[in-house]
Amino acid sequence: MKAPKLLDYIKDVLKNRPSDWLDLTTHRLDIYNESLAKTQFLDEFEALYTNNNSEKSALYDLPTAYDYIRLGHPLSSVLEWTIAKEHDLKSESVISFSSQTVPVLSVLRANLFKNKNTQILYTNALPASFDPDLIKRIYGYNFELKKVERLEDVTIYDGSTIFISEYNTIETIELNPNVDFYINLYPELGSILVINGAKNKHYISDIQHVRRRETIAMTPSNCLLALNSLTEQTAYNVKHTNPNDKANVLREINTITNSASQAVVGSSGLSIQYAIMMGLVHTALDHHKGKAIKFIVPTNCYGGTNDQARRVAACLDHVDVVDLEVDGDNDMVNSIDTVLNKVAEENAIPYIIAEIPTNPRVEVPDLEALNNVLSKVRKTASGETAIDPVFILDQTFCPNVHFLGENDTLAAVRTISYVSGSKFPSGGKCTAGYCVANKKAEDLMANIGLHLDLCDNEATALQYEILAKQMPSMNQRIADAYTNTRAFVNFIHDHLPGAKINFVSEELAEQGFTPSVFSLDLPTKGDTAEEKETYKRALNHKLINLMITKIPDESKYCVSYGQLKGVYWTIPATSTQGTTKEGDKDYIARVALSPDMDLEMHKSVFLEFVQGI
Repeated sequence: MKAPKLLDYIKDVLKNRPSDWLDLTTHRLDIYNESLAKTQFLDEFEALYTNNNSEKSALYDLPTAYDYIRLGHPLSSVLEWTIAKEHDLKSESVISFSSQTVPVLSVLRANLFKNKNTQILYTNALPASFDPDLIKRIYGYNFELKKVERLEDVTIYDGSTIFISEYNTIETIELNPNVDFYINLYPELGSILVINGAKNKHYISDIQHVRRRETIAMTPSNCLLALNSLTEQTAYNVKHTNPNDKANVLREINTITNSASQAVVGSSGLSIQYAIMMGLVHTALDHHKGKAIKFIVPTNCYGGTNDQARRVAACLDHVDVVDLEVDGDNDMVNSIDTVLNKVAEENAIPYIIAEIPTNPRVEVPDLEALNNVLSKVRKTASGETAIDPVFILDQTFCPNVHFLGENDTLAAVRTISYVSGSKFPSGGKCTAGYCVANKKAEDLMANIGLHLDLCDNEATALQYEILAKQMPSMNQRIADAYTNTRAFVNFIHDHLPGAKINFVSEELAEQGFTPSVFSLDLPTKGDTAEEKETYKRALNHKLINLMITKIPDESKYCVSYGQLKGVYWTIPATSTQGTTKEGDKDYIARVALSPDMDLEMHKSVFLEFVQGI
């Protein structure tokens, strides 16, 4: 144990912490330097610690921690920093997870590419959701499993040694040089992974990337429980999921989506997407053994979707990603038809991931034509009937539109709909997401639920509680936010007619597509294409900086959408499309409005921008 100074300081930090650290998915968006997102918060926090400064104002002035709650946040950063200090480690060597299984998978994934042996040692029990056979068969990971009596008994091994143990208090442990990765399980809270030894520091970024894409960091509320346990040296008391909250959330999902299948709720949208992908891989291996799996993904879709699909494909020889052009000059229906014809010829299994409306161009395909092209019976090169596609619909922009009911657009197509819960379902209060299927695809939900459980990525108790409170008002918030967005779009059209606005038509809105996000392609000038692009990119930043400076209480520079209040501005190419190929990125402004905002103030500041160009 370190001198009491460290824990006394953390006690004061917890007492004086800003409320945003616990209540928001992202703290201090006005102090955010993307290139320093993983380090700046802790660098400045370390300086406060050195000066013994735990004043509320000083803590409030700390910049954003990481880039989003999935990858980390102030309380997870403080927890990891404190545990690292206790063990004389660098803070990046300690990584917290909401999941108990995914930290194990993160090491196994890294060693798959290194072609390195892994042994998993445990003292009492493995995580309840850990299924060795499925992990080997479906995920393609290899490892040895062994129960041991004591940490002291661990000897040197030719490969990586993972040591798993369970605790009900957060405490310092003795580090054995023969152990490469400690995974400490904390029931209901999650887990903490400690990377031991300089020889293993090259794993850090890979493990952080798994946390960013396939799960989330330990949640703020659970980090607070962990920090209190650490500073008080007492067992933590965790809140268990209220069955009524979960039942209410599942009922709301069925009502909102007009579906009858059992929904599943995960710790984030990407946790859900990962469960969908691995569940479908599992189904394909069971029913179409030996056939190639093709995940068909829009080239310019949200970077997390694009990146995760490629990460799954990189691990499995029988899985590939196929590009799908959906926006601008490319019609989604025609592109799907072309791709499905090719996949059918190859006698492969087609899984399509697509957003409706598309992001960031906010386009809706001809739904009757989409239904027809997805329902078309195709033949393989040998003349057999090809496997019909599964349409995986990211409905985050319009979660209120009915696709899944027996009389809805995609009733005849195997369809799974999923939504990022940090948007409209929670209003930005948590990251939990959900997915649900139509009748034709309901048999797929069992494996999706199985892999959500295997990865220990189900929503937490507090996430269920937040969704239970927020979802009943979701459709009304969507309607109110759309009203603000339509008014703002019309204002921009009138006062800056040279701008190209990507938004749904009035006709689509009458059909129920009422998003509250639009993209803005600002007018430009210059003699060459390069000069025009440079000018436009600078103009994007000028607009956003003016908005967030003039209206700091409402306008934020962030990818958020569906929040309870305010307006969120971003440039997809440098945010949501971070891992997208450069040629497919969109250097335009994307704007998301809420039901609670000062519309007239935003009009006034936008007019000031127009007068200045």
